[in-house]
Amino acid sequence: MKHQLDFEKPIVELQNKIVELRKHPETHSLDISFEDQIQQIERKIEETRRQIFSNLNAWQRVQLARHPKRPYTLDYIRSAFAGFLELHGDRLFAEDRAVVGGLARLGEHRVVVIGTQKGRDTKENILRNFGSAHPEGYRKALRLMKLADKFGLPIIVLIDTAGAYPGIGAEERHIAEAIAVNLREMMLLQVPIIATVIGEGGSGGAMGIGVADRVLILENAYYSVISPEGCAAILWKDRSAASKAAEALKITAKDLLELGLVDEIVPEPVGGAHTDPETMAQNLQVHLLSHLREVLKLSVADRLKTRYQKFRAYGHVLEKMPASVESDQTKGAGDPAPEQLSPANAGSAA
Repeated sequence: MKHQLDFEKPIVELQNKIVELRKHPETHSLDISFEDQIQQIERKIEETRRQIFSNLNAWQRVQLARHPKRPYTLDYIRSAFAGFLELHGDRLFAEDRAVVGGLARLGEHRVVVIGTQKGRDTKENILRNFGSAHPEGYRKALRLMKLADKFGLPIIVLIDTAGAYPGIGAEERHIAEAIAVNLREMMLLQVPIIATVIGEGGSGGAMGIGVADRVLILENAYYSVISPEGCAAILWKDRSAASKAAEALKITAKDLLELGLVDEIVPEPVGGAHTDPETMAQNLQVHLLSHLREVLKLSVADRLKTRYQKFRAYGHVLEKMPASVESDQTKGAGDPAPEQLSPANAGSAA
């Protein structure tokens, strides 16, 4: 298996065993037939795969989100959408290949689909800037969103970026302002917006196209204000503490759903989206259509109000203090109420 992850080694060892048996069938056990032995190992592989992927920790899910074989935005556009017509340029400075977008059909709906795109090899990664958009990428996305708003087309957003590009050129062309404008303008667009984190959801780079009526996330994707490595470098002065940081940040799909930062988890095939891209695309299509139909039923006023309230609630988690602490506090006059902002939420997607 190419690009194997550490926790996938037991599966790879069993797969290699099958390969060896097929190359040298004379080495198989004499107690059972050759084919029975192969089937036995295949059943063991499936059982091992289910056990491993049903008990992944946060860091392991981050590794899956970054898997080089994982489907990217254009892969989903080809499989889950039809009639895609890509549109280019921000009409201000340049074309940013890290952001792709255009007109397409999702089921029976005409939509505008926008997403961040990574590369498969060195040449394409340079072209796509490793999926990290410049200011012109966000301005292109906003141009397409306003086009959708003008013609009453729902907007579908696919997010997969480690973050916006932090280079000098991006700063010179006002990357922070471009993202801030997108946050403001997306809150006011009258058409439905459905966003899905399909891989990495990195900080403002993700939020710059992530304001939506519904925010979905794939089972092995993550959404965070900072990468685990960046967090580890700040808090522990050691990037090798990334696994500890990933747990503390609460960035997995399950954590985000519990915190109310996403609306639904889109299940992936056992082993991750890269093991069966077609099934994953069909599954994503079903979930996008389901949420789009629900949002289309709302009036424009209700849609805008609900969208605003959704994002205003981000970052506010009230946590009840233990009874012993509450009892101690009530003894003193003027002490704070027994509810406080939870520090655990400081690392969640904001």
